[in-house]
Amino acid sequence: MLKHQLLKRYLPQFGGMTGTQSRDKRVIYLDGYAGEGRYENGEPASAEIALRVASHFRARHGLTLECFFTEAQQKSYERLHEVVRHYTASGVTAHAHRGEVDGVLDSVVQRAAREPLFLFLDPCGLVLPQDRLVDVLARQRPQRKPATELLMNFSMMAVWRLGGHVRSPAGNERSLERFDAVCGGTWWREYFAAATPAQQGAAEDAIEAVAAEYARRLALRTGMLVQSVPVAHAPHRRAVYRLVFATRSPYGLWVFGDAVARARDEWWETFDLREEDQRDGQLSFFSSRPDPQEVRDKALVHISGNLESLLQRTRRPFKLVDHTLEVFGDFYGQVTEPVVREAVRLLHGQGKTPSNGVGVKTRDITLFPAPLAA
Repeated sequence: MLKHQLLKRYLPQFGGMTGTQSRDKRVIYLDGYAGEGRYENGEPASAEIALRVASHFRARHGLTLECFFTEAQQKSYERLHEVVRHYTASGVTAHAHRGEVDGVLDSVVQRAAREPLFLFLDPCGLVLPQDRLVDVLARQRPQRKPATELLMNFSMMAVWRLGGHVRSPAGNERSLERFDAVCGGTWWREYFAAATPAQQGAAEDAIEAVAAEYARRLALRTGMLVQSVPVAHAPHRRAVYRLVFATRSPYGLWVFGDAVARARDEWWETFDLREEDQRDGQLSFFSSRPDPQEVRDKALVHISGNLESLLQRTRRPFKLVDHTLEVFGDFYGQVTEPVVREAVRLLHGQGKTPSNGVGVKTRDITLFPAPLAA
């Protein structure tokens, strides 16, 4: 799964960037819907991915990634507990709890009072009410340091289903009210109220609009940088969920976008789409992956244009990481940071900046405007 590949890439980065903010080199991680921890085929699920990261950090860096996992279903919890016990026996600090995440959330936040905290919320259905998230992120954890970050699954399929309840006279009001809580109000209903069941396109647009507005409101209410990444089951299909990421750090925003792009590349490399050929009844194997070089070429033009526009607007030096979304633009989460370095070199070659992109990490490059002609 893309989200697991992303977690595998980003969680170590979070620990590396924030571990020094803790007095005892400890980072707190909460997986609020952990499931069984490991799939039946032996592949690691989200819990075991985190446990592996924790084991690596302990052995290589002397950093404690203290993991908390919650799971409501008894059978899933029992399997999760076995996975956790295997790692705690080797020295990893981890805890498995049976129950809903809301029941342990405050205690985990309290445990992280002086440590960085990463929240991973990946429910099969609806996530916690937005008011609850705002309470944690804005009231209990309002500071920049120690860091707090959130990665959350926002189900587009649930929005689709509940949008149908809005349009139907027989809609389930209790379900609607529960989603009101998730969204922090009834505002989302307005996007579906005017769409009839026959207006498929209008309903699909409403889903995207609700997801975008949810992220905007979460950012406004928490004061955090919030970015929403669409995830589909297959290329060129509508997103079935969005990964909502929240951080207070421009470095977190930059590194997350790069991690998303790398996770996508890995996903593409292992993805084969099978579809029945209706013409001859045979199964044809094909990949509808966009050509990587074509995407990279388009991104290079787009990003170099963004950098040039930033130089013209600011007319002063700026560090790239302080303008992550403006730098990447439409290609945030689509291409990795080396494309940005290439764009800096392109502008340098055109005489538009004395910065040549050499000697520092890409995100730490300071772009200087070209000196005015005499």
